[in-house]
Amino acid sequence: MRKPTARTVMHSYPGMVALVTASFEGQQNIMAAGWHSYISYAPPIYGVAIGRQRYTYNLVKKAGNFAINFLPYEKAKFIQQTGGWTGADLDKFKHGEMEYEPGITVSAPILRDAYVAYECQTVDCNTYGDHDWFVGEITQFYRDEEKFLPNGLPDFDKLEIPLYLGRSKYARMDRDSHVETHRDEENK
Repeated sequence: MRKPTARTVMHSYPGMVALVTASFEGQQNIMAAGWHSYISYAPPIYGVAIGRQRYTYNLVKKAGNFAINFLPYEKAKFIQQTGGWTGADLDKFKHGEMEYEPGITVSAPILRDAYVAYECQTVDCNTYGDHDWFVGEITQFYRDEEKFLPNGLPDFDKLEIPLYLGRSKYARMDRDSHVETHRDEENK
């Protein structure tokens, strides 16, 4: 039975994990971020929460830009590792054997295995508790068209999406996942 509690209750998962990449003056890094969101469609704006103690934080802050990358389920182990390793100690790209190419409009790396990626030019940054919320206007989009249906939804015959459950556990959204359509009778 549900009851009041004095403990902090965090319930933001399951959800997709974004991989944030950044580069500044020859240093680059990648980190897993569970707290991120599309903020505006027109203009396209995306936001991500980054802890100030993270190695990526200063790269994003100094560069004034970042990239958001989404990897398929087969890369869930790497996604988790990017959240556990620190870029101050090792090159996560090299250590995780993750290939990338430079962004077109920003200095951040774009992962070759990403099925969707955004290049973002930072337009705002605000502090909220123990994280800063970086807001970026999307200046370049990437999408692997083969992994999506004509209506824009994922083609689960060609793409398995990792959903982070918490505590290093991932679920797979794939062709065997139960999916239903719920429409309001007035909006068929």
